[in-house]
Amino acid sequence: MEPRITLAAGQLGRMRGMNAAYHRQFFSDIRFTTSVVLALFVAGAAIDPLIHLGIPFVALLGATQTAFAASYLLFSRHYSTHLEQYLARHAQADSLIAHKLEDEYLFRLGTPKIVVAGRPWTWFGYMTLFYTALGITTYVAGLAAGWEALWSALPLPVAVSYLATLSLLTISALIVGVAWFVRGEGETRLISVLAENTPD
Repeated sequence: MEPRITLAAGQLGRMRGMNAAYHRQFFSDIRFTTSVVLALFVAGAAIDPLIHLGIPFVALLGATQTAFAASYLLFSRHYSTHLEQYLARHAQADSLIAHKLEDEYLFRLGTPKIVVAGRPWTWFGYMTLFYTALGITTYVAGLAAGWEALWSALPLPVAVSYLATLSLLTISALIVGVAWFVRGEGETRLISVLAENTPD
C-alpha cells in the first residue's frame, strides 16, 4: 500500500477517534453542569438565596464548554470527510460513506448553524436546541431566584458589579458564538485550509 494511503487511513482513524471523544465530552459536560446547578438550587433554597446567583455563571460555563466540544467535533468531521473523500479517489475506498451519513443524519457541514443545529432537521439538531433551551431557562431561573437577595443582601456596588460581569460574559459569548457558528467563521477557515491542501 502506498505510504500516502497508509498515512491518510491513519489520520482518518485518529479523526474518527476524536469524533467519539468529543461526543463523550459533550455529555460529560452536560452531566457535570446539571449536577452543579441542581446542587446550587437546593443549597440556595436550604441555606442562602444568594447561592442561586452562581447558577447563571454555571449555566453559561456549561453552554460555552459544550460549544467548545462541538467546535472540535466540527473540526474532526471536516477533516475526516476530507480524508474519506481522498481515500475514495485514490484507494478506491468507495465504502467510506460515513461523512455522507453524518451529513444527512446528524448535521450538515458548511451551513449556518446554532452550534450544530441547522437544516435539514435532525434529532441531533433538536437535542442541541433542547439543551440550549434548558440552559437558558436555568440561567434565567437562577437569576430570578437570587434577584431579591442580590439587591437586599449585597451592597449596591457589589450587586451592580455582579450584573455587569454576568452581562459582559453573556454578551461576549453570544457575539463570538454567532460569528463562529451561525455566520460560519470557524467552518470557513477549515474549508479554506482543506481546499488549499487537497492532493491530486
